[in-house]
This record gives sequence, C-alpha cells and structure tokens, in this order.
Amino acid sequence: VPMPSNVEVKARIVGARSSLVARVRPMAQSHSFLHQQDTYFGAARGRLKMRQQTLLREDGNARLLSRSVGVRGVVRKRRHLFLVGQTRVHVDTVERLGDFVELEVILKETQTTEEGQAIAQHLCEQLGIATDCLISGSYIDMLPQETVWE
Repeated sequence: VPMPSNVEVKARIVGARSSLVARVRPMAQSHSFLHQQDTYFGAARGRLKMRQQTLLREDGNARLLSRSVGVRGVVRKRRHLFLVGQTRVHVDTVERLGDFVELEVILKETQTTEEGQAIAQHLCEQLGIATDCLISGSYIDMLPQETVWE
C-alpha cells in the first residue's frame, strides 16, 4: 500500500501569532489544539523520530529506543491545527525557537507534487506568509547544537 504523499512548507511567523490564527480560522473546516513532544533518536542514517501527543505516562518504546540508539534531542511544541481543504495548517509555538506556521498539503493519488506546491503557494498568499520567512528543515535542526545532543 503506497504511503500518501504531501507537500510541506514551513515559515517563521513575523508579527503576532494571533493575526495569523485570525486569518486562517474563517477558512478552516475544523481546528484542534495539540501538545506534542518529538524525540529524535541517534539513527546512523536519516531521522528516527517518535511523536508523543499525550504525556500521561512514560512510553516504553521511547525508553527502548533511547537505550539502543541514544537520544539526539527533544522538541516540545504547542500546535493549533486547522484543516483548510486538503491542507493541514499547523500554527506552532516551539519551546526555545518561537512561533511558526507549517502547511502540509495532502496530495490526492491523481495530484502531482507541482499541484501541491501551487496549492501551498496560494494558501501562503492568502495567509500573508512572505517568501523571505520560509524555512527548510526540521525544528530539531534549528535548535542550538548544545541543546540537541543530550
């Protein structure tokens, strides 16, 4: 079974986070609030990430991975998630980094990456996300190096 493809765009929020939320809320079919913790493990190649959305108890899988490959770092964030058409709009407050917006266009089987990029670009324009605020990479890559390797 093929995994669904997506196109992602991430940008630093310039100005008030609430202004962006006010622009996206009327477009959204739904929204929710999430508290997430992403733990990055010391994989030899690529990334090995575990996301926890509920921190009621320690997860045995995280403990096992930590012992076997070590922890690279932990990213904690508050996420306001909006669904706008086929796009998930994440308005994130990331501990030690600040506020960001991330667009995740979930491509339909018949859509190309270029079509997904066009959808993301149009939504960026609607939300007033400037191209000079766009960033690439993961939050873990943006943390100061001394805070990543634990």
